[in-house]
Amino acid sequence: MSGLIEGLPDAVALRCLARVPFYLYPKLEIVSHSWRAAIRSPELFRARQEIGSTEELLCVCAFDPENLWQMYDPLRDLWITLPVLPSKVRHLAHFGVVSTSGKLFVLGGGSEDVDPLTGDQDGSFATNEVWSYDPVVRRWAQHASMILPRAMFACCVLEGKIIVAGGFTSCRKSISQAEMYDHEKDVWIPIPDLHCTHNSACTGLVIGGKVHVLHKGLSKVQVLDNVCSGWTVEDYGWLQGPMAVVQGALYVMSHGLIFKQEKEVRKVVTSSSEFRRRIGFAMTGVRDEIYVIGGVIGPDRFNWDIKSMSDVDILTVGGDRPTWRQAAPMTMCRGTIFGCTQLRI
Repeated sequence: MSGLIEGLPDAVALRCLARVPFYLYPKLEIVSHSWRAAIRSPELFRARQEIGSTEELLCVCAFDPENLWQMYDPLRDLWITLPVLPSKVRHLAHFGVVSTSGKLFVLGGGSEDVDPLTGDQDGSFATNEVWSYDPVVRRWAQHASMILPRAMFACCVLEGKIIVAGGFTSCRKSISQAEMYDHEKDVWIPIPDLHCTHNSACTGLVIGGKVHVLHKGLSKVQVLDNVCSGWTVEDYGWLQGPMAVVQGALYVMSHGLIFKQEKEVRKVVTSSSEFRRRIGFAMTGVRDEIYVIGGVIGPDRFNWDIKSMSDVDILTVGGDRPTWRQAAPMTMCRGTIFGCTQLRI
């Protein structure tokens, strides 16, 4: 990497490139070999952090197309398509997805692939494989496998470490085991088990610097403050339904309404009745907004068609009056959302 911009030291030139939006980097690469090396260097992304030009992007994977991810740029309302995840598992679903250390991680899961002739499902119900996507070099890489294969499990990042807990293993048996991944050492280590398990999918949220594991159909929440102290069980009486954390607060969609949930207290934010027939969507928080992404419109008594959605609806909750608006629809992905998370680069 030398002579990036004539008349400027490379360190200064790198900071100039760091101010350019991420979506333009593929175009900058064609300027010269030295620019390509700079664009794909860890130094550039460290410079972005130092000067405060990091961007929050949204990463989404849906049923269609198979194993394809897209990134959404909220500031420019545009979608970027990533290379196909090179997993050997067809139609990977029920996986965990998080981001840490500037990379997107896809963990475990199983196949949603169905034989069109027999209707039989693929035999890989749960895998322990771990993949990451590096936006610096723009490619996928495989990492150390989890100790246990698992699907439909809780997956979060706590203090830079990936935590996975619960779910179902390859024999379709619910499990209570939990483990932690150290990205720098590329190693998984066991951590204290959940106190209880349940024959249903579980999800994980980080609120107040603690991991919260919720099983579908149960009001009890298992909470991890740190791996040394283990899990505690709380009964907050939280509503059931799609959830999103926005600026540290929990929001739940239930009974055609959006609620703000604080321990046992809940407050109605606004209506969400237009989503009553929409299932399989993702709900996530970005800055002071809630995103409702993709999904399908199921049949009703007047219309038996099933419509795959690429729509993106956004609710701003930061102001005095919450308002809905539409963003650019996904350009490739559509249908049931398999994974959704934020990525800071």
